[in-house]
Amino acid sequence: MIVAYGFANLLQSVAAARTTVHHTFDPGLLLRLAGHRTYLVGLICQIGGFVLAFLARRDLPLFLVQASVAAGLGVTAILGVLVLKWRLPAAEVALLALLFAGIGALVLAARPAPSRQLGTAGTVALLVALGGIAVLGFFAVRLHGAPGSVALGSLAGLAFSAAAVAARPLASAPSAEAFLTQPLFYLLIAHSIVGQLLLGLAMQRGSTTAAVAAMDAAGAVPAAVVGLLLLNDKIWPGREWLAAVGFLVTLAAVIGLTRYAEPQHHAKARRRDRRVPGSAPAEPVEQRLGAAWPARPPAQASTGLRRPTTRS
Repeated sequence: MIVAYGFANLLQSVAAARTTVHHTFDPGLLLRLAGHRTYLVGLICQIGGFVLAFLARRDLPLFLVQASVAAGLGVTAILGVLVLKWRLPAAEVALLALLFAGIGALVLAARPAPSRQLGTAGTVALLVALGGIAVLGFFAVRLHGAPGSVALGSLAGLAFSAAAVAARPLASAPSAEAFLTQPLFYLLIAHSIVGQLLLGLAMQRGSTTAAVAAMDAAGAVPAAVVGLLLLNDKIWPGREWLAAVGFLVTLAAVIGLTRYAEPQHHAKARRRDRRVPGSAPAEPVEQRLGAAWPARPPAQASTGLRRPTTRS
């Protein structure tokens, strides 16, 4: 699950950086992203991670599952260094180490238990949250650079957190018919789509690390609180302190990672634009990833001219 989310974050960020930046809350971005093979492969990885997380939520508390999803950020950063030649400061490496240490503590503290049902009031609350996140996203999309990346990533985290809350009791459905007829199933889909759109918008504006860290930080606390208060999430007796320390360390690590908001893909693009005309082009990201992306137009690769950016 952790590795699947790590690959998904990396591949989707590559596609988002190569797509025209959107300045409106336009669902058409998902259709444009779907035109990139990178994004589709990343989406398949994300779906695989989602299925594994969904199955884990049947018995495991949300504070553990959501923290494990957050650990995908560490895998993304490692892959970015190895494949895309990202440069991570030493402080960020230390934060990644803290992230995995915190998750290890949560693994030791979490006690498996089946979920309680959410009830009508909880279902209505998820519906209201969906509308509120969409409205905030409409205004947050006007932000640029790192602030826009963090704001949109945070809203994506809230959407995915609400999806996780819906998934925990839904995973205990006794039959396929009960699963498909529950309102939670459709709220899960709606929150996931809104979260995916917000995450794509966030990745266009800043670094993948900043967008995903903001998403994980904003989504961790609500899911953990709701799980402990309403969904029968359990901690082994005597290990409450370990759960608290692990959760706080994990949360502090992902929040700390939002400080490093250099737009890595955009910075690489600017460096390519400043190449001397006639110099040899740098090896494309797609070739380093070993996938069959469409080749860039020769004129652009040889002259280093920037393609005009249009607003949608």
